[in-house]
Amino acid sequence: MGRVTGRQVTVGRRAGPAGLLLVAAAAAWVWVVTRWGGMQAMPGTMGLGLPAFLAVWTLMMAAMMLPATAPVAALYARTITVHRAPRMVVFTVAYLLVWAAAGLLAYALAAGLGRAASLPAAAGTAVAAAAFAVNGVYQLTPLKDRCLARCRSPIGLMLRYASYPGLSRDLRAGAHHGTFCLGCCWSLMVLLAAFGVMNLWAMVVLTAVITTEKLAPAGRLVARAVGIASIALAAVVFWVPALAPGLTGGGMARM
Repeated sequence: MGRVTGRQVTVGRRAGPAGLLLVAAAAAWVWVVTRWGGMQAMPGTMGLGLPAFLAVWTLMMAAMMLPATAPVAALYARTITVHRAPRMVVFTVAYLLVWAAAGLLAYALAAGLGRAASLPAAAGTAVAAAAFAVNGVYQLTPLKDRCLARCRSPIGLMLRYASYPGLSRDLRAGAHHGTFCLGCCWSLMVLLAAFGVMNLWAMVVLTAVITTEKLAPAGRLVARAVGIASIALAAVVFWVPALAPGLTGGGMARM
């Protein structure tokens, strides 16, 4: 039998947690596609009450955010010596709870912006332009850079998490990292109001943007390019309102 090297063991340990998060993300994507992929996109809260909206929102965030989080989870798993699987579950659940909490604000925003879809087209277009502009400006701010840097180079975070005492360590680590991810990506989620909260193609594109920003060598340049493009869309949407179907009367169009 071949000799198992230390490098092979390390790769195996790193691949396990990352693979589990990717499986969880894939399961969330399957649910999103099978449940909403053949339905019509609706503006605002999609007619859902708060509990149902939060459940759908959290599954969406699992689908969109876990692929980019998998490498950090794999790195964190290397700091765990016992009960790795259940502790990584706690880390992941805490991470998603941060996004679930953000869903409260998302619900309020969606409810408010959903009313804009029933206003004259010009009003919906103006709101869509504001959504694009908010994202574009934030993508170029130092706060975005700081949060993205922590997500791209999490070694410092691992040292911080190692100092957390007691049984709450995994919960605190997951919530702390989730907070940085929220700080990094919240403005991109605002765009879902313009595109339609359950616009499947918008989710795919935003997931690609988030993953590229965090994992690609040129991720910071991608973040700035997306910001500039979003500012440009804030102007273009006045001439092409269909760019924001969730706010300009196209919210009932098929995804």
